[in-house]
Amino acid sequence: MVSAMSNNTLGAFMEEELVSQPEVWRRAIEQCKLEQAKAGQLLPADGERIAVVGCGTSWFMAQSYAAAREAAGKGVTDAFAASEAFLNHNSTGRQYDAVIAITRSGTTTEVLGLLEALRGKVRTVAVIGDVNSPIIALADAVIGLSYADEKSVVQTRFATTALVYLLTSLGIELGTAIEHARTAVTEPVSQELLDAEQFTFLGTGWTVGLAHEAGLKMREAVQGWTESYPAMEYRHGPISIAAPGRVTWLFGAQPEGLDADMARTGALYVNTGKHPLAELARVHKVTLERARVRGLNPDLPRNLTRSVVLNATA
Repeated sequence: MVSAMSNNTLGAFMEEELVSQPEVWRRAIEQCKLEQAKAGQLLPADGERIAVVGCGTSWFMAQSYAAAREAAGKGVTDAFAASEAFLNHNSTGRQYDAVIAITRSGTTTEVLGLLEALRGKVRTVAVIGDVNSPIIALADAVIGLSYADEKSVVQTRFATTALVYLLTSLGIELGTAIEHARTAVTEPVSQELLDAEQFTFLGTGWTVGLAHEAGLKMREAVQGWTESYPAMEYRHGPISIAAPGRVTWLFGAQPEGLDADMARTGALYVNTGKHPLAELARVHKVTLERARVRGLNPDLPRNLTRSVVLNATA
């Protein structure tokens, strides 16, 4: 049996990093505005056709940014898992003006391989946490977020900070997100959330990526049954698993009638109306506390490492 005192040391890095998010986001906003004001912007210009790639958490942040950029009328923007990116490094791939790679470590095999293949063929931009990583030599431009880098294997602040930088570049104001997050990362977690058997996260538009990321966090840190969907798709089957003792958590705008449908299921429906980024930070807090009560350490989750580096095959 793990004592309550030792439980509080589990996820010590994750706790420090998730709680720091509001201040780190503020730094990213300032950095983005400063870098945008300089001649020769790091990010692709408005109207350019771009792809955004990443692995795991970074892929979900790519999804959120891609949806937000298109919604802002800035140009065609597609998001890919780096291992499945259908890009113009060969004769069959889609053609893009630029590719943005999001990677905390800068050492992930799939991302490095893709940038190597694109070298000299399309402009690439890397958004990274470790500014001393090998990706520096492969990307045409680098956005370094070293102050958001992390020690915990389970990502929190780098992912959200990268997204904050990218959303700020679109002219999206995030002051409300910072204010809401200051409460979200410190408020107590209810017993109902700690004890819940199952979580489903929902989003619309740019928050669909946040929903997928929330689900990934819960699976990584808590080893729990967690699902995620676009909110309008939820009633096309997945709502069948909603039941007492389970949670459905919405990021952003609610589809009409979803609250009434959820009430009939008996599941806990979380729809606070707070900024979606702050809600993701709150999920980070809930995830940490759920891991602790189960004696799990999200700084060193089962079967995971900080970066996936694959061995070359013959």
